[in-house]
Amino acid sequence: MSIYMANRNRIGLVFGAVLGGWHLVWALLVLSGVAQMFYDFILWAHMIHLPLTVGPFDLTAAVTLVIVTSLIGYVFGYTGAWVWNKIRGE
Repeated sequence: MSIYMANRNRIGLVFGAVLGGWHLVWALLVLSGVAQMFYDFILWAHMIHLPLTVGPFDLTAAVTLVIVTSLIGYVFGYTGAWVWNKIRGE
């Protein structure tokens, strides 16, 4: 294996952990009750005005969110590494 060859599984796991972890943080913000304040700040900072309300915490939805986004992150990372290796001809 070349030093420049991407390990598809490892990169998939990294992308999955980052994307799933980011959504785990969101779920924890909802659970703690500060998600609406955070959301309002982000929209304000981007000069966006949307009348949306963050709903109550739902454990099933939170677990589903983290699992699905982790899997999507893995697929994106794995696919990106696969493409990288094909472009490099390895």
